[in-house]
Amino acid sequence: MTIEQDDVLESILRSTRTIAVVGASPKPWRDSGSIAKFLLENGYTVIPVNPNYKEVLDLPCYADLQSVPGPIDMVDIFRNPDEVLPVIDQAIAVGAKTVWMQFGVVNEEAARRAEAAGLQVVMDRCIAVEFRRLMR
Repeated sequence: MTIEQDDVLESILRSTRTIAVVGASPKPWRDSGSIAKFLLENGYTVIPVNPNYKEVLDLPCYADLQSVPGPIDMVDIFRNPDEVLPVIDQAIAVGAKTVWMQFGVVNEEAARRAEAAGLQVVMDRCIAVEFRRLMR
């Protein structure tokens, strides 16, 4: 079961400091890039993760979560639902606390795997929408 209660979502958003954005893109029309920029503008440390780019938003972009130096609080996933399981395995391996699957990203098996490993899971929700709604 995924976390959906507003108080829990707000707690996640308040306690999270470092967010790895998997599928980050330098293309301004891509949601992953605009949401990463939104997160930066709202005080989060953003770590772009995408093997196709060296830099996103003037930040170093890493090929995968294992390449990221330092701890990751949340993994924000912009991938096709059928490509999420390997990202979940990486999130577990690096000790992330939360995985957030963006709007349209639904993978029940991935959610169960993350929850079984002790991670908080938010699925099929936009982090920017929830931030604007809950963090006034």
